[in-house]
Amino acid sequence: MGSENTDIESVFAEVGSSRSGLSETDVKKRLQLSGFNELQEKARITPAKVLLRQFTNFIVWVLLAAAAISLMIDEVVNFGVIIFLVAFVIVLGFVQEYKAEKAMEALKRMVQSTTHVVRDGTVAEVPSRDIVVGDVLVMETGDKVAADAFVFEIMGLKVDESAITGESFSIEKGIGGLIFSGTQIVHGKCKAVVTATGMQTQLGGIASMIQEDEVMTPLQQKINELSKHLAIIALVASGLTFVLGYATGAPLEEMLIIALALAVAAVPEGLPLTMTITLAYGMHHMAKHNAIVRRMLGVETLGSTTVICTDKTGTLTKNEMTVEKLFVNGQFFDVTGIGYEPEGVLLKDDVEADVSENKALGTLLKGISLCNNASLVQRHGVWEVSGDPTEVSLIVAAAKAGLWKDDLEVEYEKVHEIMFTSERKLMTTVHETPGGRLAFCKGAPEFVLDRCVSIERDDGVHDLSAADIKGILDENNGLAGSAYRVLGVSYRKLSDGMAVEDSEKDLIFLGLVAMIDPVRKEAKDSIDLCKRAGIRVVMITGDNEETAKAIGKKIGLVADYHGSLDGMDEKLRGIIKDGSITGSELLSLDDGEFDRLVEGISVYARVMPEQKLRIVKALQNRGHVVAMTGDGVNDAPALKRADIGISMGIKGTDVAKESSLMILQDDNFGTIVEAVKRGRTIYENIEKFTTYLVSRNFTEIILIMLGITLLGFDLVPLLALQILFINMFDEVMPAIALGLDPVRNEVMYEAPRKPGENILNRRNLTLVVSIAALMGVVCFLVFLLSDPVNDLEKARTLTFATIVSMILFIPFVFRSLTSSFLSVGVFTNKLMLLGVASTFLLTMVVMYVRPLGQLFDLVPLSLMDWFIPISAAFLTMVLAELVKKILPVDRQFQ
Repeated sequence: MGSENTDIESVFAEVGSSRSGLSETDVKKRLQLSGFNELQEKARITPAKVLLRQFTNFIVWVLLAAAAISLMIDEVVNFGVIIFLVAFVIVLGFVQEYKAEKAMEALKRMVQSTTHVVRDGTVAEVPSRDIVVGDVLVMETGDKVAADAFVFEIMGLKVDESAITGESFSIEKGIGGLIFSGTQIVHGKCKAVVTATGMQTQLGGIASMIQEDEVMTPLQQKINELSKHLAIIALVASGLTFVLGYATGAPLEEMLIIALALAVAAVPEGLPLTMTITLAYGMHHMAKHNAIVRRMLGVETLGSTTVICTDKTGTLTKNEMTVEKLFVNGQFFDVTGIGYEPEGVLLKDDVEADVSENKALGTLLKGISLCNNASLVQRHGVWEVSGDPTEVSLIVAAAKAGLWKDDLEVEYEKVHEIMFTSERKLMTTVHETPGGRLAFCKGAPEFVLDRCVSIERDDGVHDLSAADIKGILDENNGLAGSAYRVLGVSYRKLSDGMAVEDSEKDLIFLGLVAMIDPVRKEAKDSIDLCKRAGIRVVMITGDNEETAKAIGKKIGLVADYHGSLDGMDEKLRGIIKDGSITGSELLSLDDGEFDRLVEGISVYARVMPEQKLRIVKALQNRGHVVAMTGDGVNDAPALKRADIGISMGIKGTDVAKESSLMILQDDNFGTIVEAVKRGRTIYENIEKFTTYLVSRNFTEIILIMLGITLLGFDLVPLLALQILFINMFDEVMPAIALGLDPVRNEVMYEAPRKPGENILNRRNLTLVVSIAALMGVVCFLVFLLSDPVNDLEKARTLTFATIVSMILFIPFVFRSLTSSFLSVGVFTNKLMLLGVASTFLLTMVVMYVRPLGQLFDLVPLSLMDWFIPISAAFLTMVLAELVKKILPVDRQFQ
């Protein structure tokens, strides 16, 4: 032992620290010297890189080709205008994309991990990047190791080092062992002093191997594929236009310029940029509402969710436990007071109980306070707590009887702990007392009773009979049926030389502790909203079945089974009728039986974490898109397998967070539902701006092809520069405004979107073709009615004005692809109003400032002249609304 302590102290001396950790002053100095505890990432996105990326845009090269052709045929004015348009495209793309990158960087900062360290002698939670050499790490099961460290205090420590070694099995660690940055604590607890951070760690040495490239999500792939297909159609159409024009005698150079302008107009170059902006700002907005989506893929999947599997404690409930009842010696005691302030008393038949006169009661209260890792401290008149809410409530209950944990620990020194695990559902601590060693055990009542052979009463210890066990379990079920969470408590005296493992054998039962965790007031409303949205909610908990069912009833969790009961035995029929199942019942079912039942189960109780994976698989086999919550190490497989793994930001382990797609910062079920709502909105907005941009882009092609085909090149409705202006200035702002359209409550009144559904599904494609044709034909009719034979310049100006006027109306049509825009509201998207107004005013400047008007071959229109374009644009909007009304709706939920 002496040499071991010497080694530990020498390590502390080497890193300039002690078991009480560093001071904040030391930490600041070391951060200045060595920098933050983080790996060197691949080069960050810089303004220069974003600027260079704009030159990969297809439209830029088409415009440059058009500029080069203009210069070759001495069209200097065209050349100047096109170069200006190139600059505009690059600047606009740079500004919007750089802002989107900054938004995503801000989102990444929000998901930085934290670690518990000892600073100035007390445990504090700090960002992992702020850890320095000499810091003392305090870690337990589920934590991710933030830096290389030397272990000097342990309790059953096992570490998953696959991030370093690639080996999947866990490594047992002892005092004096090393743990490495990036590995996971999979069992036990430890304290360790940091010996290396950042690039000086083992992980830092192989940093280049763990850097991940940006992977394109399915949604991005869909947009890129769509852009390519539309680009091919656009090039074919503009090529056909070129051939038609040239065949009718149009000059080669001029027809080439028009064909290039049409290619630019028809290619939906704004799609990828607008999608990036929509996703970045949408995800950032979700993060501000406590739902952090770690990868863009989650946004697409959220809109398809059909089942949400949720934990109970802290998610559907407040996770603010208060002990209200104690069952000891066959009697009930009431505990007054609420919350974590130790103000209240113990009552027996409305009379304050004297703990000194109730031996079994006093022993139980000591047990729940000592078999406990939480703390309750008063600082500056305020009670501060740390630890699991259940354990805090136990300390508070004992304190109300005058039994304070700090005082008890002086008399009952803790020398060992057998940690709670979800499999054992027990926790045991061993204490050294003047009269010998004592072990206290608490956990699920039935698991505690399995270890007991005796029962403590005020008149002494008696053998635990079958009748005693039945009576205790009946009381347990009665409490659980009233939504109480119930723990059993026991103890035993340990003889000299007895192994620690034997401290959970032959226990003496003390009693039951009943606590209440109030349901979150928003939980029922959120579940009702899920029902309207066609989303099933399933509760999975480790609690007693009666407690789980009572909570489920309160919040409206009722299974609606539509399957056949033919061939089911009474047991399976009973499960369906009850709508609930326990982990042991689930274990007794084969996969075929469970697959038949899974649609009818809304409450899972006493479930082992590993059984969550089976639940996910069964639901997915039935065609569901599953969101699954979890917080522990054993939840990781289910979180990974689920379509959307959701980890708890407050009580979730690092392992769970690493395995999940989304992190709830407030552990609230309502936040999950809000995230689904916003995920649906983001995807819906992508559908809106996609259909808008594609329909607008093909309007000019339809118009020009009609003109050349029916009237010849001499009476082409628009010139190349006019086409380019419309494409560059009249589409971008409305598209971005549609991408950032506010959330509609009605989005949760529709059935979930089918996974893999194309953005331009059959209905949306029909909508695009119909509206593009409407706009193109209406513009062509305006051109014909404007007498182009006698005044071609004015006819082109009126046609140009008609397309521009459509900016005032058509974008609003796309604010809903199924309902009238009036039902959405004209003034609910301020960005749309700003974008439409600014775009129209810019167009007016071009038309009425004579040098610009002459440049674009436009003539000033009188107030009366505007009647035709405005009327035509309004008529197009009305017709577009009729098209929406006629087309059948695919996803309306009844």
